[in-house]
Amino acid sequence: MTRRTPLVSAAAMAGLGIVLLAHVGAEPRLLASSPSSAGGGSGNASSRGGSSSSGSSVSGTASGALEQYGYGELAVKLTVQKGRIVSATVTGLRTADTYSQQIAAQVIPMLRKEVLAAQSAKISGISGATYTCSAYATSVQSALDKLHLK
Repeated sequence: MTRRTPLVSAAAMAGLGIVLLAHVGAEPRLLASSPSSAGGGSGNASSRGGSSSSGSSVSGTASGALEQYGYGELAVKLTVQKGRIVSATVTGLRTADTYSQQIAAQVIPMLRKEVLAAQSAKISGISGATYTCSAYATSVQSALDKLHLK
């Protein structure tokens, strides 16, 4: 039984790498692990400008809630101009271990691109990073709610 463990782990890592590379040709970037949740709290970190009943005139920045998931926690800050998401930045990221940090470093740029393309928190998950994707989308939706968008 114990002889199979390294083989299974190696196969899982190789499969994850192939899935990630095939999903989007994004270059992996290392993210600094942030012991503080800079701007990632659930309350006072948001600011709104230009509020109106029409979503197309909303501009501002808001930090989503710091979302805890199985392998760490993360928060996303959105910048919106005239109702369009123009930036999505991870402001708080803590991972349980280095493997989780590596997954986050590969997946977060892909999730950022998906949010900018979809202009919402309704994004596709990435196989092998289900919890990270879910936490990212939930934090994005929290920021959108603070800005009174979708």
